[in-house]
Amino acid sequence: MNSSLVGNQSGRPFCLLAISYLETINFCLLEVVIIVFLMVLIISGNIIVIFVFHCAPLLNHHTTSYFIQTMAYADLLVGVSCLVPSLSLLHYPIVLSESLVCQIFGYVVSVLKSVSMASLACISIDRYIAITKPLTYNTLVTPWRLRTCILIIWLYSCLVFLPSFHWGKPGYHGDVFQWCANSWNTDPYFTLFIVVMLYAPAAFIVCFTYFNIFRICQQHTKEINERRVRFSSQDGEAGEAQPCPDKRYAMVLFRITSVFYILWLPYIIYFLLESSNVYSNRVASFLTTWLAISNSFCNCVIYSLSNSVFQKGLKRLSGAICASCARQRVAKDSSTSRSKRSSNGCHI
Repeated sequence: MNSSLVGNQSGRPFCLLAISYLETINFCLLEVVIIVFLMVLIISGNIIVIFVFHCAPLLNHHTTSYFIQTMAYADLLVGVSCLVPSLSLLHYPIVLSESLVCQIFGYVVSVLKSVSMASLACISIDRYIAITKPLTYNTLVTPWRLRTCILIIWLYSCLVFLPSFHWGKPGYHGDVFQWCANSWNTDPYFTLFIVVMLYAPAAFIVCFTYFNIFRICQQHTKEINERRVRFSSQDGEAGEAQPCPDKRYAMVLFRITSVFYILWLPYIIYFLLESSNVYSNRVASFLTTWLAISNSFCNCVIYSLSNSVFQKGLKRLSGAICASCARQRVAKDSSTSRSKRSSNGCHI
């Protein structure tokens, strides 16, 4: 970021949102509250998603569950990595130098969000193949190929952002560190490289596949309804319109993808403006960055609210936890009653 982001002045801690600074506590209050709040939501939400996937075998029948779980693990790691800036803002001692911690943190979070973005693109391709080639889908999309694709996603994401250690800042994830804000500048060519290698292809794939998915589903729905109307008119019964069976699941994934790009769009726009030296603002940098990171929590919320099988798995998980708690309570009560009876017997 440019020099417009001021550094430490008058002994005050470096705060991007200076309005939250309090002399009595000597740390950036608002930044810490926002980061810790998101960290708790992201970690707890994605742990629940991971547990539900392991406890609900029906969810694993969809090949997209491989990518959903990949996103959940990546989002969980995003939440864990948020511990680094929160500790820095609270002035906990860090063994490594601030510049190295800043670069590593920015690189790691960029890689993790790249994994999420690439996974969403792969999910859209998977649904496109399932709808356009349903008869050969099982032979084209196999578990081995899915695992290979996930491995490629991780390797590709690591390689795309690897030049950031020499070319410049990959994003604004590390700007809670003073060195990141004042000394680690963006490079227009590296920004163009990221856009061409990641943002643009992922966005194009998602738009192309989902446009064709909903077009095909609309055509299938129309054909199904026409057949039902034709056969029901012959039998003298009124036919009801039936939606495309694949459209409901595609809508869940489309919501996840839409929210992802809605939350990331301000960040991408600001990243492009800052890289081209058009606009620079430290408050906008912080807010757009952590708005984008909040998507790591939104994914699990949307999936849990939209997928009926996931909801059943969540109920099963909560039921198992409640049953375990109830068994422990009964065992504790029984042991307490036995101890009371034995103590009463001693006094007789």
